Amino acid sequence: MYLHYFTKFSKPSKPILECFLRRMSLFKKDLPILTLFTKDSCTLCEEAKEVLEPYRHRFILQEVDITDPENSVWFERYKYDIPVFHLNGQFLMMHRVNLKMLERRLARLEQESNQMS
Repeated sequence: MYLHYFTKFSKPSKPILECFLRRMSLFKKDLPILTLFTKDSCTLCEEAKEVLEPYRHRFILQEVDITDPENSVWFERYKYDIPVFHLNGQFLMMHRVNLKMLERRLARLEQESNQMS
């Protein structure tokens, strides 16, 4: 519902939309957003998604294709490093999934969420 009103009058840029979604996620105490920066035919990205599958109940996976024209900033930053992951808009890891790091950050977010409720 909020997203409908947010986008009704203008088309927000991707960074603004991502910020809005992060804030709504925190406001509604939903799952954190794990952003995967990827592109077509990225075998490492596909492998990373398979590794993440058992953890999918703990986050929302958002994929950003860095080759899309509106993502040129991400293309310049990550063209040689995909897959790259951000958790709630903050850099988390690149190249391969580091499960220990992911679990540690997810646990911290879950603990913070529980303290707020």
